Amino acid sequence: MEKKIEYTNGELTVIWKPELCQHAGICVKMLPDVYHPKDRPWVKPENATTEQLIAQISQCPSGALSYRLNKDKP
Repeated sequence: MEKKIEYTNGELTVIWKPELCQHAGICVKMLPDVYHPKDRPWVKPENATTEQLIAQISQCPSGALSYRLNKDKP
């Protein structure tokens, strides 16, 4: 089964599939306040707006990053 790790800012959930990741670094370059590869957790979606996250995730060349909008906001 494919491994998926999820991170949320309450409004949106970022889904990361490590097996697909090509480590292109586009995520880190576009949103350096969100993606910190050496930290755990390495994704901090609360450091960007939902719109910024959607724009960045759409640029992921491998498809390792995707998202879903959460129906219930905190």
